[in-house]
Amino acid sequence: MASDIHMPKPICLIENTEEQLVVNPEALGYLSAMKQPVVVVAIVGFYRTGKSYLMNKLAGKNAGFSLGSTVQSHTKGIWMWCVPHPQKPGHTLVLLDTEGLEDVEKGDNQNDCWIFALAVLLSSTFIYNSIGTINQQAMDQLHYVTELTDLIKSKASPEQNGVDDSANFVGFFPIFVWALRDFSLELEANGKPITADEYLEHSLTLKKGSDDKIKSFNEPRLCIRKFFPKRKCFVFDRPAQRKYLSKLETMKEEDLSEEFVEQVREFTSYIFSSSDVKTLSGGIIVNGPRLQSLVLTYVNAIRSGELPCMENAVLTLAQIENSAAVQKAIEHYEEQMNHKVQLPTESLQELLDLQRPIESEAIEVFIKNSFKDVDQKFQKELGALLDAKLEAFIKKNMDVSSARCSDLLEDIFGPLEKEVKEGTFSKPGGYYLFLQKKQELEKKYNQIPGKGLQAEKMLKKYFDSKDDVAETLLKADQSLTEAAKEIEVERIKAEAAEAANRDLEEKQKKYELMMQQKEESYQEHVKQLTLKMQQEREQLIREQDKIISLKLQEQKRLLNEGFQNESRKLHQEMESLKNSKPSGGCTIL
Repeated sequence: MASDIHMPKPICLIENTEEQLVVNPEALGYLSAMKQPVVVVAIVGFYRTGKSYLMNKLAGKNAGFSLGSTVQSHTKGIWMWCVPHPQKPGHTLVLLDTEGLEDVEKGDNQNDCWIFALAVLLSSTFIYNSIGTINQQAMDQLHYVTELTDLIKSKASPEQNGVDDSANFVGFFPIFVWALRDFSLELEANGKPITADEYLEHSLTLKKGSDDKIKSFNEPRLCIRKFFPKRKCFVFDRPAQRKYLSKLETMKEEDLSEEFVEQVREFTSYIFSSSDVKTLSGGIIVNGPRLQSLVLTYVNAIRSGELPCMENAVLTLAQIENSAAVQKAIEHYEEQMNHKVQLPTESLQELLDLQRPIESEAIEVFIKNSFKDVDQKFQKELGALLDAKLEAFIKKNMDVSSARCSDLLEDIFGPLEKEVKEGTFSKPGGYYLFLQKKQELEKKYNQIPGKGLQAEKMLKKYFDSKDDVAETLLKADQSLTEAAKEIEVERIKAEAAEAANRDLEEKQKKYELMMQQKEESYQEHVKQLTLKMQQEREQLIREQDKIISLKLQEQKRLLNEGFQNESRKLHQEMESLKNSKPSGGCTIL
C-alpha cells in the first residue's frame, strides 16, 4: 500500500497553552487518514539543545521543525511530522518534537513532566537530548524519569500481590536513546577506549550506601535501568564554531565538522533500522487512527486530573475498533448474502446451507479486526445482529416466493375464474369439469420452477380463498345425488385435515432447522473465539517471557554489583509475572 501522507512541514499535535494541553484537530485529521503502521520517534530535552536539528535530519530535510536559534525557544507543546519511512516500505515515520524542558519563559513548568510522560507513552523510540557529558547535573536534570511512576499507570487497578505498578512499564516503554551534543571528552574508562553505549552503561553504575545523597544519586540511574532495558547512546561533536550554530539549518554539510556529519549519519541510520513499529500490549500494531485514539485518551486523562493509563487507553481503543469490527462483519454478511444467495430458495434448508459459510466468514472478519473484547461483549452483539439479519433474509425469502407464486396463480388460474363467472360450469356435470380443469392447472403450476419455498402454502391459500366457488358449483350440480355430494364434502374435509397436518409438520421442521442453525452458529463462534483466545494467550506469554528475560538481565547485573535489595525486588516482580501467566481455561460466550 503506497503512502498517502503529504505533510510538507510539521504541525502542532498537542499545544501547551495557558497551562493547558490541547489536542489540535488538524493534526488528528492527518493521523486518522494514515492507515499504515507507524514508527513513532519522540525527542525530549532542555530548550536550546538542538533537538529540532536531529528531527529534521530524520525527516530527510534541512528545515522543518523550528530550530529556535535565539535563546527564545520555539516549540510549544508537541509537534508532529509524518513522513514515509525511508527503510520500511508501507510504514509511516511519525516524528514528535517536544518543547524545551524548563524553559525560563514559561515560568510554570508543571506541563514539562506531562510533555515528558506523553513522549514516552506515544513513542516506540524515545530520544533524550542533552549537552555535554553524563555527569550528576545531567542526571539531576533527568528527574522526570523518576517522576514517571507518579505520572503514568500501566494498570487501571493496583496489582493484588503488592508489586508496584511501574514493574509493568518495561512491557510497553520505548527504546531509550541518549543523544549527547557538543561532547568533548575522550570516550575511555580506566585508560581504555570504550563505545558510547559502554559510556552510558558506566554512567548508570549505582553507588553503595543508604543516605539521602546516595539515594538521589541512584534513583534516576535505577529508573533508567529498570524502565528502559533497551538503551543506546550517541555522542556528537560540536557541529561548527559557536558563531555559526545559529545558521545550522542553512549550512552545507561540507561546512560542518566531518565527525559531526558522520555521527549524525550513524544516528539516523540506527533510528531508521532499529526503531520498532509502535505496538501495544497483545501485539496490537499501531496505525494512524490508533495513534490518534491514544493521543486523545492520554491528553483527556491529564486534562481531567487523572493519570494516563496504558490499560485504559488500550480498552478505549478496543471499544472503538470492536464496534467498527461488528459493523464490518455485518456489512460483509449482507454483501455476500445479496451476492451469493439467489432468492427465493426452494427450501429453508437450502437458504441455511448457503448462509452458513457466509456467517463463518463474517465471524472471521470480526475476529480479525477485534481485540480485547472483554466478556465477549461485542461478539455477542455480532451474534444477535447476525441472527436478526438471518431472520430478515428468511422473511425476505418467503416474501419473494409469495409474490412470485401470487403472480403465477393469477396468470394460471385467471382464465378459470373468468369461465366460472361466465357460467361455463353452471350446468349438470359442471362441478367435476371444474375440478378436472383445476387439477390440470394445479399440475401446470407445480411444474413451473423457481417458485420458492412458499409454493405449496400459496396454492393452498389461493384454493382456500376460492372454497365458496367450488362449494356453490357442488351444490348446484344437478347430476350429483345428495349422497355423492356428501362424499365429496367429506373428501374435501379430509384433504383440508391432511394439509393442516402437513402445515404442522412443516412448522416443526422449521423449528428444528432453526434450533440446529442456532447451535451450529454458536459452535462456529466458539471455534473461532477459542482459536483467537489461544493466539492471544500465546502472544501474552511471549510478551511476559520477554519482560522476564529483560528483568533477569538487570537482576543479574544488580546482583553482580552487590545490590541484593534491588535484585530481590526484581526477583519478586519476575515471580509475580510468572504466577500471572494466563492459564488455558476460559469462559467463552
